[in-house]
Amino acid sequence: MSDPFLDLTNIDRLIHEPARLAVLSVLALVRSADFTYLQAATGLSSGNLSLHLGKLEEAGLITIEKKLVGNRPQTTLRLTKEGKTALRAHFRLIEDTRKAAFKEE
Repeated sequence: MSDPFLDLTNIDRLIHEPARLAVLSVLALVRSADFTYLQAATGLSSGNLSLHLGKLEEAGLITIEKKLVGNRPQTTLRLTKEGKTALRAHFRLIEDTRKAAFKEE
């Protein structure tokens, strides 16, 4: 059995960063989200959100689809299968650590 406190030192910092964790958590709740919705849900500026989305896409955790609707750009974001797996593993690690720290006696 692994030590949850030792495991915590190896946490995936790409996911653990608060803005990216917020993005992934929102995307886990919906089938897809547009950029504006995600910006409102996370409270991030458009530039900051774009930066984090790029990192998450590069890691294969989300997909970004850009298209024109009429003459307006639309960006649609989705959590990938790998993203769902990574997010679940992240929350499992946090939960295991919480349980170990507050073990009932």
